Amino acid sequence: MSISLKSSEDKYQAEPNVVPLCDVLLVLLIIFMIITPLVQRGVDVRIPSALNTIDMPESTEVVLYIKKDGTMYLNEEIVTLEQLQGKLEETLLSAEDKRLYLRADQDLEYGKIVELIDVIRVSGVEVVGIITEKKTERSG
Repeated sequence: MSISLKSSEDKYQAEPNVVPLCDVLLVLLIIFMIITPLVQRGVDVRIPSALNTIDMPESTEVVLYIKKDGTMYLNEEIVTLEQLQGKLEETLLSAEDKRLYLRADQDLEYGKIVELIDVIRVSGVEVVGIITEKKTERSG
């Protein structure tokens, strides 16, 4: 703290030193800038890329993740193919719209995806959105 004296009065005026506070805030900012890109939302799946994509909305209520080995996660909760229809019906009861986003590994067999879409449609999902990465010209 710095102290200054007024010449006409005998009162002290204290002013806080904010430099250490700024140092701490800058260190926290750097930490968050480094850690934020490392934090990934959801299940780790290698998704395919496509040229014609649209941005995924921020409010995705129902997301089905499918790994290469066939492991499925409904909103990050592991499910089996037998449990999928019941869990989807349960989840859609509280959802605003009957929309599901499918985030499947690019190496998953086509037949598995068709089988899953059948189960998804039977459970009452009206719209199925497939999540892809934006393909650049170089990643042909």
